Amino acid sequence: MVFDLPRFESEPVIGIVRGLNESCLEGVVDAAFNGGLRFLEITLNTPEAFNLINKISTKYTQLQIGAGTVLSAEKAKKAIDAGAKYIVAPNFDEEVSTFCAQKKIAYFPGALTPSEIKKAWDAGATMVKVFPASQMGPDYFKIIKGPFEKIKLMAVGGINPGNIKDYLGAGADAVALGASIFSTQRMVDRRFEEIYKDIEEFMFAVKDFYSKMRGVERQTAKNFGGGEK
Repeated sequence: MVFDLPRFESEPVIGIVRGLNESCLEGVVDAAFNGGLRFLEITLNTPEAFNLINKISTKYTQLQIGAGTVLSAEKAKKAIDAGAKYIVAPNFDEEVSTFCAQKKIAYFPGALTPSEIKKAWDAGATMVKVFPASQMGPDYFKIIKGPFEKIKLMAVGGINPGNIKDYLGAGADAVALGASIFSTQRMVDRRFEEIYKDIEEFMFAVKDFYSKMRGVERQTAKNFGGGEK
């Protein structure tokens, strides 16, 4: 199964899992899936990351598993061989970009400045990961989207149910949830119900935003003669 970009654009949320232990793998992944997540990233600085990617992608076929913190083309290849459907990184790397382009693998490189964002997009990024988003705030996305309205941006870092609508409303095309939900302590303590409830709240906020946005678009079309008479 290749990366399902149309589905991701309709459900634009990635869950970032770092430090997952195999002993609590099933509980964490079940909580993520039942909470509504369909895209999950395992960072490569997680012990046994490639093994975890393989296990999850084999057992949970309805989830799209990606590899995060991918810093080299060699690691990207190992991740894809293990079952990852997309590659995520905190930075843009030309060798990783070239590898993903050749293999037709979705690539989400990190960038922050306008020059970095444009360079990553021009090199073929599926979407550019703006990281850390919390340091710049939602207005930064509105500013970037001014000259770069066609560049797809994903907000990563400090995103929560309380501010997610601000980021999406400012122009973020996708968001990621991470340590605030998938904390190492939570996973070790097997507090899977808390993880599930937080993800459910997060996903509800996303769906509510898009539902209201579609409602506004329908009303606008109707007001301008595009709706039913």
